[in-house]
Amino acid sequence: MGKELDKMAKFGINTRLAHGGYDPRDYHGFVNPPIVHASTVLFPDAETMASHKQKYGYATHGTPTTDALCQAIDELEGSFGTLLVPSGLAAVTIPLLAFLSPGDHLLMVDSVYGNTRYFCNTMLKRLGIEVEYYDPLIGADIEKLIRPNTTVVFTESPGSNTFEIQDIPAIVEKAHAAGAIVMMDNTWATPLYLKPLDFGVDISIHAATKYPSGHSDILMGTISANEKCFKRLDDAYTAIGLCVAGDDAYDVLRGLRTMKLRLDRHGENALEVARWIEKQPGVLEVLHPALESHAGHALWKRDFTGAAGVFSIVIDGGTPQARAFLNALDIFGLGYSWGGYASLALQVNLSDRVLTGKKYAGALIRLQIGLEDTKDLIADLEKALSAAKAVQ
Repeated sequence: MGKELDKMAKFGINTRLAHGGYDPRDYHGFVNPPIVHASTVLFPDAETMASHKQKYGYATHGTPTTDALCQAIDELEGSFGTLLVPSGLAAVTIPLLAFLSPGDHLLMVDSVYGNTRYFCNTMLKRLGIEVEYYDPLIGADIEKLIRPNTTVVFTESPGSNTFEIQDIPAIVEKAHAAGAIVMMDNTWATPLYLKPLDFGVDISIHAATKYPSGHSDILMGTISANEKCFKRLDDAYTAIGLCVAGDDAYDVLRGLRTMKLRLDRHGENALEVARWIEKQPGVLEVLHPALESHAGHALWKRDFTGAAGVFSIVIDGGTPQARAFLNALDIFGLGYSWGGYASLALQVNLSDRVLTGKKYAGALIRLQIGLEDTKDLIADLEKALSAAKAVQ
């Protein structure tokens, strides 16, 4: 693995995406890897079976198809190893279960993905793990919250739905000094715009459902770790028995080939729309880290090399205005998730937040900007703003 990473590292990102994870010479010269449908793997003899030295023993722990995707992700993340799981949420829960034990203290960012919060507030608390939420803007002051039993500090930057930018290097420094490990949900930026392990993060988590897949038709998560953490992570993964299908791994690997081109277009479209909508009457705030008006813009500019296609806006009014806005949309679909080619919108509910997201003066709406023509998206949003304004 190390030699393969070194070989690919000298190339540009689009070259690496086009060729990473699979060498056609490994399978008769075919450009794409074979899709291996498997559960049972046969051994040549009883001695090999008893020794466990054969590369593949059972498909729950990998096939040539899933290995191709893992290797491609390792090349992007700069990680020691990557695991594939059936969803982005599973990519969050497996590392938390791997590194937390009853009596441990978890520091979880308050702007985290809502389903991560639900897992923390239910499963982890029931297992005797103390969960404490912290302000995403805490930076080096995270040191004040770390206890002798703090095992994990979990980060997500930008924050889910509200897009706060965390000072990841400062948090990593304080966490590591206290012996805690740092995990990061990096789904928004992907390793193309931020490589968490380069900032000292131990475990990088990604919902491959989003930009790697890119077509709103696959559920998958990836967990990439440094050498220090990978074995324990892999042991938990094996114990729980999660795996992904070869067809899904193949489709995500295919999505990687065009991921940079798509992600750049998502980002360009989103920034154009964000700059336009920021100037519109009835829009109180635009939460997009690449905008100069964003409170975290300087940190974003320091650490990130690009911006994804998802951001939020605050419009004048409450739920009636938000629903009128959403119902007036034609091109934007009303749906969860993001990262696919089509634009989406939804109203955000922050009622479960402990520290953040309480200050907005109007309704919060999240926009996923797809690959459509921006003039059409802007016209759709203009119509929606007019509909919201018409509500008394």
